[in-house]
Amino acid sequence: MKLHELTPAPGSKKTRNRVGRGIGSGNGKTSGKGHKGQNARSGGGVRPGFEGGQNPLYRRLPKRGFNNRFRTEYAIVNLDELSQFSAGTEVTPELLLQSGVVKNPKDGIKILGNGELTVQLTVKANKFSQSAVEKIQAAGGKTEVI
Repeated sequence: MKLHELTPAPGSKKTRNRVGRGIGSGNGKTSGKGHKGQNARSGGGVRPGFEGGQNPLYRRLPKRGFNNRFRTEYAIVNLDELSQFSAGTEVTPELLLQSGVVKNPKDGIKILGNGELTVQLTVKANKFSQSAVEKIQAAGGKTEVI
């Protein structure tokens, strides 16, 4: 295969419909917009969600709930995920990112006490659950809040 033989995949390129280019094109004169009316005007048509004056769906349905824009959302790591590290390792958010335990650190990392920890680790994170702290210290490790 050479450069001059390259072609786009069939069906991936479609020629643009040029409206208002004469009667023979099939889209001449009114350019497929019909005669007069709101949709024939420039900038015409109705906004998204408009139902012809009927009370639209987004107004018929009740408002529910509340989303706090300022909440802090933590990336969660359980103790059984930390047991993959060798003894004496200092587990930091950067190490968790590199090893693929955490993909998106969000607003910080919280360590939860789900699972068992048999390795002695120094864990640095933004938050710890009480059970996680107890299990890390029981394994001979240390916790440090960043």
